[in-house]
Amino acid sequence: MKGSDKYTATYRGAKFHFASAAHRDVFAANPGHFAPQYDGYCAFGTAQGHKASTEPQAFTVVDNKLYLNYNDSVLKTWRQDVSGYIKKAEANWDKVRVQPDP
Repeated sequence: MKGSDKYTATYRGAKFHFASAAHRDVFAANPGHFAPQYDGYCAFGTAQGHKASTEPQAFTVVDNKLYLNYNDSVLKTWRQDVSGYIKKAEANWDKVRVQPDP
């Protein structure tokens, strides 16, 4: 469900929109638990060593962590080896996080 401009929270410089005040409040109580990995950049792109934007419908939840992808096509590739791509993304994140925004 798409969030509303009426219910927002900011975390690590990103603005999140929620469907209700209750959803916003749950997020605000523990944003690190709910926020997407890699500051919301494409998890597959991070695994490849670069930042890429994401589309909200292209996501996967693994071990209660949210991973976003560039689009549905990249999501299909991501899903072919999720654990392998997560390992690569984790190894790359420190160098990717300091790259300029796409």
